[in-house]
Amino acid sequence: MSKRSMLVVLLAVFLLSLSVPLISNAQEDVALRWRTRPDNQAEIDLYQSISDSVDAGWDGVSLAYEPGGTEGGGYSATLLTEVAAGTAPDVFWIPGTDIATFASAGAILNLSDLATAASFDMSVFYPQQVAQLTFNPETKTNEGALWGMPRDASAMVLYYNADLFDEAGVDYPEKQMADGKWDWEGFKATVEAISGLSTADNQVYGFGMNSWWANWLLWINAAYDSGYNNYFTADQSACGLNGTPTTEAMSFMQELYVNNWAVPFGQDSEPPFVSGNVGMFMNGRWATPNNIKSLGFNWNAAEVPAAPNGARSNWLFWGAYVVNANTAHPQEAFDLLSRLTSVEVQSQVTALGANIPSRAGEDAVNAFLGSLTDVKPDLNNQAFVNGLAYAVAEAPLWTANFGDIDSVVNAEVGKVMSGDATPEDFTATVCDAMAPFFQK
Repeated sequence: MSKRSMLVVLLAVFLLSLSVPLISNAQEDVALRWRTRPDNQAEIDLYQSISDSVDAGWDGVSLAYEPGGTEGGGYSATLLTEVAAGTAPDVFWIPGTDIATFASAGAILNLSDLATAASFDMSVFYPQQVAQLTFNPETKTNEGALWGMPRDASAMVLYYNADLFDEAGVDYPEKQMADGKWDWEGFKATVEAISGLSTADNQVYGFGMNSWWANWLLWINAAYDSGYNNYFTADQSACGLNGTPTTEAMSFMQELYVNNWAVPFGQDSEPPFVSGNVGMFMNGRWATPNNIKSLGFNWNAAEVPAAPNGARSNWLFWGAYVVNANTAHPQEAFDLLSRLTSVEVQSQVTALGANIPSRAGEDAVNAFLGSLTDVKPDLNNQAFVNGLAYAVAEAPLWTANFGDIDSVVNAEVGKVMSGDATPEDFTATVCDAMAPFFQK
């Protein structure tokens, strides 16, 4: 080989060596965007921190977290519009009740095949959530579908003003429960006693709950003790409120209101509770951080009392991480879901105090039981864990539009609570009012 040829070869090798890092640098990470609906800046900061941490430990993938900026139905409506326009994130959180809407619209990916290929064990989550996430509307079974992974959970409790209990001379709910007296009758007696503290200048109520379907329906579910949401039949094909247990539960609740023992139905019960004028306020785990910040009296949380049949019911409120049906990176998006629902990440979310991990294992439960006890050592976190054990999952409705139904039914519930209608009339007519919404 001539010197000239040798120089050409060496030059070519040299140039090739320079190009290798250029080619390597051109292989960019897979970029994923993900979104939640945070309630405050503290949650935004936490999710950003989680995103940064997951990103740092994940070779080949880069994450961009974006907080959702709209509340309530506006959040989901915005996401649906963005999915249709091709601008939605790869992964996003939605309320559990919206699963049917998003899946029916073709907006989220069925992850069943990806989960099977990864041998992902969904049994690590609460079974009530898994049953909703794996429902297949085509076969009406729990096979061949997986719409997401649950991010968190919550249950209802009675937040109670211990100072008012002391003043009224009644035992705290935990003591009554230990004595076998924390049932509807014991609850009514407690509510009446606390209401008796009212004076001409200060109205005190024994109980308050807001006019949200989950509040009044919790008592009805306990009366049925069926293990599912009795707003509908078990297959969600029709109204399920036309049985005797509905009348029993409505009669129980009506007595609280017509005797002026409860904050008038339809009024927000939280402000008078915060001000110290309500003995017990029914609400979810999300209220705990604000209670710690705002309540100026001795308070705690207790389980909801048992129905006459001995049953307790509760709600498992939840939301899920789902994958945009149009994502360019379904495998990486699925992997992100598994990372965001790990015990480690859920424990970080739990530490803020508003959520319970959706993983039901001992590690996740223990992380929850220890949450917020640094600021309120006597906080009864066990009441939430107990409630989840017999909770009915907040469920998506695949057979009708729940918002349309509830706007009609809730108005009828209000008539009963105000004494303008009887519980018997409600039970006899409510299913007729609901029937047109199920007609296709």
